[in-house]
Amino acid sequence: MSLLLTRGVAGLAAGALLAVSGSAAVNAQEFINILTGGTSGVYYPLGVALSEIYAEEIDGARTQVQATKASVENLNLLQQGKGELAFALGDSVQAGWDGVEEAGFPAPLTELRAIAAIYPNYVQIVASAESGITTLEELKGRSISVGAPASGTELNARAIFAAAGMSYDDMGKVEYLPYAESAELIKNRQLDSTLQSSGLGVAFIKDLSATMDINIVAIPAETVESIGAPYVASIIPAGTYDGQDADVPTAAIGNILVTHAGVSDETAYQMTKLLFENLERLKASHSAAAAIDPAKALEGLSIPLHPGAERYYKEAGLL
Repeated sequence: MSLLLTRGVAGLAAGALLAVSGSAAVNAQEFINILTGGTSGVYYPLGVALSEIYAEEIDGARTQVQATKASVENLNLLQQGKGELAFALGDSVQAGWDGVEEAGFPAPLTELRAIAAIYPNYVQIVASAESGITTLEELKGRSISVGAPASGTELNARAIFAAAGMSYDDMGKVEYLPYAESAELIKNRQLDSTLQSSGLGVAFIKDLSATMDINIVAIPAETVESIGAPYVASIIPAGTYDGQDADVPTAAIGNILVTHAGVSDETAYQMTKLLFENLERLKASHSAAAAIDPAKALEGLSIPLHPGAERYYKEAGLL
């Protein structure tokens, strides 16, 4: 069952004007439910930070953070009007818009609207050092967790393995578990490895590397390049995790903040504006936010911008 973290704020009178302090007026008792991911990932702490910002800065807003299975679940919930803002991987957003059934979208999600491209996710394959696994080939015959079924992470796993000429059938055992559960099984020596898609410095790998020796498994640039957009070859820099002494090649894919067409233009405008006006606060909640850049916010978007977000970018001279 999804974990809920509520951030309430007292509503001001309906129709309140923009305050001198800079807080924004929207309809009284505006509700903003932010769909994130597992609590040990990156989406969740960023969602909590945004929730607090919106609760403080948008008059009459009540905000809530919902922990979910991330991208695919988030996008389906948005389509149903069960959230106002969601984090999702770029390839999942494209699959949702197109209605790719095998990716978890039986029909096109035509209500989706973009707020901003934010930071990149990195496909991070972690193995216990004692497993000896350092390459994709060495995963064959071993146990691995690949995220929840049909999650954004699991779609990444399928793409990476296919590009390497592999499939789940090559593995000794495949588990469909999120970050924290995967880490616990590795700690308990019940699992050799896990593939997860997240921002750099994600808590579950930091915790794992602090308690046991790990290997970050390389994904060669040529493998990533064979998949093509929206995947790009990238690097997990040396020192990102304890005991990681060298750069590790991997795949990166952009994350997108998504809303739906039923969210008012004013609310979408304020959500976009306050996102970029509070980047330092977001960085304090997680280091992955350091990569959020308004100049890159329109890159790689595969769905229409919400008109409220479009208004912000025009005002900022970015569109």
